[in-house]
Amino acid sequence: MFRTALRNVLAHKARLLMTVLAVMLGVAFVSGTLVFTNSLSTALQNSSAKGFDQVDVAVRPEGREDKGDTVGKTPELTQALLDRSARVPGAASAFGVVRGFTALADKDGKLVGGGFQSEGGNYWGTKDPRYPLVSGHAPSGRGEVLIDSETAKRAGYKVGDRVRMSVDGPVLTPTVTGVFTTDDGNVAAGGSLTLFDTATAQQLFGKPGTYDEIDVTAAAGTSQTALKAALDRALPKDTVETTTGKQLADDQAEIIASSMSGLKQGLLVFAGIALFVGTFIIANTFTMLVAQRTKELALLRAVGASRRQVTRSVLVEAFVVGAVAGVAGLVAGIGIGAGLKALMGTLGATVPDGPLVVSPGTVATALVVGVVVTMLAAWLPGRRAAKIPPVAAMSSVHAKATTKSLVLRNTIGALLSAAGVAVVLAATSMDGSDGQAPMGFGAVLLIIGVFVLTPLLSHPLIAAAAPVLRAFGVSGRLARQNSVRNPRRTAATASALMIGLTLITGMTVMAGSLQTSIDKMASAAIRADYVVSMANGNELSPDVERTLRKTHGVTLTSPLRNAPSRIDGQTEYLTGVNGAAIGRLTDLTVEEGSFTVGGDRVVVDDETAKSHDWTAGSHFTVHYEDGKAQQLTVAGVYRGNDMIHGIMLDTARLAPHQRDAADMQVMVKTTDGASGAVKDRLEKALGSNPAIRVQDKKDISNEIAKMFTLMLNMLYGLLAMAVIVAVLGVINTLAMSVFERSQEIGMLRAIGLERTGIKRMVRLESLVISLFGGVLGIGLGVFFGWAAGELLGTRMPTYELVLPWGRMAAFLLLAAVVGVLAALWPARRAARLNMLQAIKSE
Repeated sequence: MFRTALRNVLAHKARLLMTVLAVMLGVAFVSGTLVFTNSLSTALQNSSAKGFDQVDVAVRPEGREDKGDTVGKTPELTQALLDRSARVPGAASAFGVVRGFTALADKDGKLVGGGFQSEGGNYWGTKDPRYPLVSGHAPSGRGEVLIDSETAKRAGYKVGDRVRMSVDGPVLTPTVTGVFTTDDGNVAAGGSLTLFDTATAQQLFGKPGTYDEIDVTAAAGTSQTALKAALDRALPKDTVETTTGKQLADDQAEIIASSMSGLKQGLLVFAGIALFVGTFIIANTFTMLVAQRTKELALLRAVGASRRQVTRSVLVEAFVVGAVAGVAGLVAGIGIGAGLKALMGTLGATVPDGPLVVSPGTVATALVVGVVVTMLAAWLPGRRAAKIPPVAAMSSVHAKATTKSLVLRNTIGALLSAAGVAVVLAATSMDGSDGQAPMGFGAVLLIIGVFVLTPLLSHPLIAAAAPVLRAFGVSGRLARQNSVRNPRRTAATASALMIGLTLITGMTVMAGSLQTSIDKMASAAIRADYVVSMANGNELSPDVERTLRKTHGVTLTSPLRNAPSRIDGQTEYLTGVNGAAIGRLTDLTVEEGSFTVGGDRVVVDDETAKSHDWTAGSHFTVHYEDGKAQQLTVAGVYRGNDMIHGIMLDTARLAPHQRDAADMQVMVKTTDGASGAVKDRLEKALGSNPAIRVQDKKDISNEIAKMFTLMLNMLYGLLAMAVIVAVLGVINTLAMSVFERSQEIGMLRAIGLERTGIKRMVRLESLVISLFGGVLGIGLGVFFGWAAGELLGTRMPTYELVLPWGRMAAFLLLAAVVGVLAALWPARRAARLNMLQAIKSE
């Protein structure tokens, strides 16, 4: 039986090629994902580890827990602590580290790198071991700065150039005195790093005389553990904590691995989708192969082969196909991994140098996935073939599915579909994240249910195309009959395309609806013409709001200033605003009381009010960050959203209790409204600062839209793999259908149907099957998009369903194109059949 199985594989090489390709693509995606993420993770970890080469023990401020009704303050690392650390037995040297956000502009005035990755720090002495100089000399004073070599290369800067930058205040224009190399992970990821001398860095980052961290190097013969123990004995335990360089590197590696796991899981989800789609093709292929060899299998049964042996022979074929596909997929996956790494570089994301990592786990996963998926898909056809009695198989009375099996299939499909719809509908009424898992489970049930029901659905939906197909004469009528002749095969072929289009349509509906909702939220909640913020999301200096207030044409301004506090024993963040202006700069729905902010009167969003059981007129005691307490009164309760929420009070009441006041945003109203000229005027008033963004409501919406568009395009690219696999499935089904109908096609040619008519028949059959899958996929995608939107609507009041009719029409056209392209080779093959040989074939 084993030799027979191997002979069958070799005898049907052309028929099994599409199955090998389907499995190979899925395996390639899985192994490519693993190679790419492992290589990137290893390169980042190695690069990060180099950054700790000069650190044996790091001294950091001890994190303080909130206690009672006061908000803890972070202890400071002073020069005295640095000197004491350097004198500890076993310490060779110690240097203080200062860090902070530094926005560096390129020669066109635009921010270099991403906002969150633009950092600054201090250069320790003339020979800082962390940052070897490539050229130039160490900086001295506010007028001199060092930049990293990657940034110098990208922005075109060299020693002697003047650069524009901002830390937290006016724009600086220092001279580049040197260029250095670094293994800093932010620079490796495409960010920038600028260095000042220590005194200047402390002054610019608002940390005069203090450090963010003290790095201590061990003397020869002293281990990191021994140095840490010595530092623990010498330094005050209640204000500082120590960590070895090895532990820092391990922690960083763990953080990188954790962050990469999200990317890995996301990519593997799409690989799984491609494999799931490929499973239908494999099952379809083996079903047809078994059906074509029924007499052969019946003869084996007649000469003594048991059912188990017949099933086993089919599984052996599947094992060989899966092993070949697994090996080919692994090789292709290594190429995909290398390609993804190179693609990140072309998109502007700098990836640290490092080899491709093909781990034993990746090899094992590729082979196991290829073999297991193929054998699972082939098991049911093999089992079905083994159950056919030899006499029935020899007479071909088994060819059609029994009424009992179809009724059972339709019943199971109806129950699964109904259960899926019920679970999805129930999930839409749940709150936010609570409904995500049930909705996902319901979606899986519904997709499986529709797949099981697809043979039943094929008759009415394909029948709807009959009037159009009649226009093509005999070829059109034959195409319709062929499409419904074997409903199970049609269902398996259409379902592969259905799943891909379901996901694509659902995501498109969600993205379009979310974008519209965000547009409405921005226009409905904000009356201000502009919102000013930092490029990296950090805090603004209060000087920004004072500068804007004095700018020509500005009529109203209000900061949004966050400050921690304690209320009822819990940490709550207060939002300081200009009480006299905030009501005219926002348009929030007031649910209770009045929108009045001033003195001890505050307004609270509905979620916060509900959590504390407050209503209009309620009194509560707040403990500010300086420990002082005060009683405030709830003047009104407003409906919060993702852009504006929290407890609003006047900055005049909040400012006396803040040590370092800073604003998250500043809202601005002007006499001329939003225009390009007004925006330029505001930017110039702020010194054309690269660190500060001036955005109108359209800019805010477009920024979010860019994020959605980028994500959607990435998802389209990933789901294209599933569509490619679906195309292979249509080609495979048609090719084997042509083979199995060779005698029928020969008869049609003999009675006068021309070759063009044969081609048209096969193409129309392919078109009908593809459009059938497309209609099902788009319908399910719209339903899932609506359901997910209902779930989001519980947290986003402005959410509304927006159906992208143009894109859905494009998706249906895509399904039609898939059908036409997939039919090219099978149609050509059918037309070239020798009619006499075809009529003689059995």
